[in-house]
Amino acid sequence: MTQHSASGTVFKAQKFTDFPSMKEALIARKIDATFMIAPLAMKLVSDGVPVKLCYLGHRDGSALVVGKDSAIREFKDLAGKTVAIPSRFSNQNLLMQRMMKKNGMPIDSMVLKEVPPPEHPSALASKAVDAFIVGEPHPSKAEIEGYGRVLYLMKDLWPEFISCVLVVREEVILGNRALVQELVDGIAASGEWLDEDRETGAQHRKDAAFVVGNMFYSQKPELLEYVLTKPIDRVSYTNLMPPKDTFDEIMDLAVETKVLPRRMEFAEYVDTSFAPDLLKVDVPFDRLPMPTQAELDAKKAAAPKSVEPAAK
Repeated sequence: MTQHSASGTVFKAQKFTDFPSMKEALIARKIDATFMIAPLAMKLVSDGVPVKLCYLGHRDGSALVVGKDSAIREFKDLAGKTVAIPSRFSNQNLLMQRMMKKNGMPIDSMVLKEVPPPEHPSALASKAVDAFIVGEPHPSKAEIEGYGRVLYLMKDLWPEFISCVLVVREEVILGNRALVQELVDGIAASGEWLDEDRETGAQHRKDAAFVVGNMFYSQKPELLEYVLTKPIDRVSYTNLMPPKDTFDEIMDLAVETKVLPRRMEFAEYVDTSFAPDLLKVDVPFDRLPMPTQAELDAKKAAAPKSVEPAAK
C-alpha cells in the first residue's frame, strides 16, 4: 500500500507477538489500526474503547493440532486433555466451546490454556500441552518440523472461520475517512491478488511467501509457502466483508461463555462502510516485485540473531 499509494501515504507496520501488548498499544494510541482477534475487538468496544471493526484479515487459516504420534483421532478424544488457545478473547476459544457443545461434552471436559501464539509449537513439542489451536503459520511449523499433526483445519469445523479483523480507532475514521479507505482498499486488493491464481499454480502466493518471509517476518519462505498452498484452501483472503449473521453467532457464543459481559448489536462495533466493491479492486502488478540480492543480504545482516528451542 505504501509503495503504490497515489497520495504518498506511508503506512508504518509494527509486529506484536502477543495480543495483550497489541491491545494496550491500541488503547494508548501508539497504533491507529491493527489486525486483532475478533472477540477481543468486541471486548474493547464493550469496555468503551473508541474503535470499530472495519474488515476481515482472512478466512480460515487456523488449525487444531495434536502430537504426531498422539492417540487423539477425533474431537471427543480431547476430553481430559490440555489444549493451548491464543487467548480467552479469541474465536479459537469460542470454536472449542462450540465444538464441546456440539459433541455433548461438558464445558470443563478439557483444560483450555492461554499461550502466546508463537509458543504453541514448542509447548506441543515439549508435551506441555496435548494440543493447540491457533492461526498460521504455527500449525504448519509443527507439521513441517515433524512433531505435530493437524487434527482439523478450521475450514472443516467452522467453514469460512473468522480469526483476525481489522480494527481502527474511531477518531481516525471520523477525521480521515480517505486514509482508512486507502488502507481497506489495499487489504482487499492484496487479498484478491493472493486468491486470483490459486487454482492455476498459485504463483502469487509463492511470490508472497518469498517476499514476506525474507523482508518482513524473518521466517522461512518455505514455511509460508506451505501455509499458503498445503492445501490451497487452507487460508483464503477474499470475502472479507464482516458478515452480520456470523458475528451475531460469535456475539451469542461470547456472551453465553461469559467472554463478553453483554450482547451488542452489530452496528455498535462494526463499520462496513469501507468494504469495497471487489469488482473494482485491482493491484498494479501481476508478479510481486522481487527484492534484489543486495536487499536480501542487507535484511539478513540486520536481523537479530536468535536460537529457537529444539523440538523434543
